Amino acid sequence: MQIFYAPGIYGDTWTLDEKESKHCIRVLRMRRDTPVRLIDGKGNMFEGVIAVADPKRCTISINRVTDNFEKRNYNLHIAISPLKNPERLEWFIEKSVEIGIDEITPLICKNTEKQTIKAERINNIIISAMKQSLKAKLTVLNEPVAFKEFISRADQSQKMIAHCVPGTEKNSIADVYRKGKDALILIGPEGDFSEEEIRSALSSGFMPVHLGSSRLRTETAGVAACHSVYFLNQ
Repeated sequence: MQIFYAPGIYGDTWTLDEKESKHCIRVLRMRRDTPVRLIDGKGNMFEGVIAVADPKRCTISINRVTDNFEKRNYNLHIAISPLKNPERLEWFIEKSVEIGIDEITPLICKNTEKQTIKAERINNIIISAMKQSLKAKLTVLNEPVAFKEFISRADQSQKMIAHCVPGTEKNSIADVYRKGKDALILIGPEGDFSEEEIRSALSSGFMPVHLGSSRLRTETAGVAACHSVYFLNQ
């Protein structure tokens, strides 16, 4: 059953915005009485049928609502450095949303080469990945923030920093993370975190972790960290 994004949905009927209406009627060629699902980005799933098959104002008749659809018992927040090639960061965001992530913060570090992101484009990727993977809660994309400022206000119960500095003690996420707990994981840029950034994070209560013996690209490390928390909560 096809899923459409309907932020702010309420009542027994809902009219999709023009973008979703066009996709439904023109692209997918759906017709009146076709069953569909709607998600509001707040965790709720709506089921209904097409009542008015208009490519500009497609109206859905709602017949069932599932609150907190597949709600997880933990919150995952990954703060990750933007990348010189924006497509690599977008790949991380798409895959992490598909796996299950609640919040993403672009983290500006000493070795970050590109300090801006295309927020509108990324939010569209988040919405698309949310629909594709049958999620009902919209992943939050925060504004880019400087490393020092971010760690000074981080308050998740399980705080971790993944880095590759040799000769330092690090545990696996499985050894540090406790099932069901909210988690925050820092993922550095291509040049890794600076030693000063690592020391600052440790003094702020972050636990040093590794993601295995391989040296991973930033976006791969982000997906690996996301999947590790997901797997440990199964």
